[in-house]
Amino acid sequence: MTTDPSIRALIAAARALSREVDGMRFAPPVSHVYNPLAYAWTIHENYLRRYGAGRKRVLFIGMNPGPFGMTQTGVPFGEVAAVRDWLGLAGPVGKPAVENPKRPIEGFACPRSEVSGRRLWGLFRERFGTPEAFFASHFVANYCPLAFFDHGRNLTPDKLPPAESRPLLAACDEHLRRVVEALEPDWVIGVGAWAENRAAEVLAGRALRIARILHPSPANPAANRGWAEAATRQLEALDIWTP
Repeated sequence: MTTDPSIRALIAAARALSREVDGMRFAPPVSHVYNPLAYAWTIHENYLRRYGAGRKRVLFIGMNPGPFGMTQTGVPFGEVAAVRDWLGLAGPVGKPAVENPKRPIEGFACPRSEVSGRRLWGLFRERFGTPEAFFASHFVANYCPLAFFDHGRNLTPDKLPPAESRPLLAACDEHLRRVVEALEPDWVIGVGAWAENRAAEVLAGRALRIARILHPSPANPAANRGWAEAATRQLEALDIWTP
């Protein structure tokens, strides 16, 4: 049992979020919904326990899991090789209640690379060397824990109709508030504009600063022209990192 209050708060917040979103239902075109906080909980909890201790100066917030990242490993932006080889996390991963045959859960045996996660964690590895050096003052979380699919197509939370998105956003907003209260960051950095906008709305009035970096997705043309260099320049311009 950990005694670190940040870790206890992060675990409690993630468990509460997982329970709440598990009861939500989504209509077509959503064909399948994955909640890695449930079937990959052991890995996610290990991530929080190993790296969630203490106050963090910078909190990076992603949008929601990608099909070959957190959905497979339970770690935000959780590209398999980065999670296994750099973060040092691995182990068995379960299955969602209804598995999408076009997006099977293979856990750490998944042969596909999550490009966004490879780029994000690759930048942190290049700059900080060890996970301990990075997590001494930084942390990475996702705003929404659910992955949505229209059969083989990935759907993002911003595409849901308002009747479905309202309760989901309310649960995710509360989780974000609890993460911020646990980690007390000076900066919350949205990985992409949508995450930044959610953070700005949820955390308005708090004594922290909110900004964003370019999303590393290969679907973002700008990210394919030297994403690591562009994100580094953005963080240096904010005086979060020093040149």
